[in-house]
Amino acid sequence: MKNVKTLTIAAVAALSMISFGSFAAESISAHGSTLDSAEAHIAAKAQSEGASSYKITSARADNGVYMTAEIYK
Repeated sequence: MKNVKTLTIAAVAALSMISFGSFAAESISAHGSTLDSAEAHIAAKAQSEGASSYKITSARADNGVYMTAEIYK
């Protein structure tokens, strides 16, 4: 019985590591003259890297727009 519990815990740990690993995020950044153009650059970079989705994490507007995002593969 003790071996079954140990084996079950090991299997759950291994499966949880696989699922978290497949959703690892990478950071990307882009510049643009407007929010829309910066987001378009982010979307293009995410697509070129084969990402399934992206999430904008920050945006700053001074003399242009600087935006960062996390991409998920």
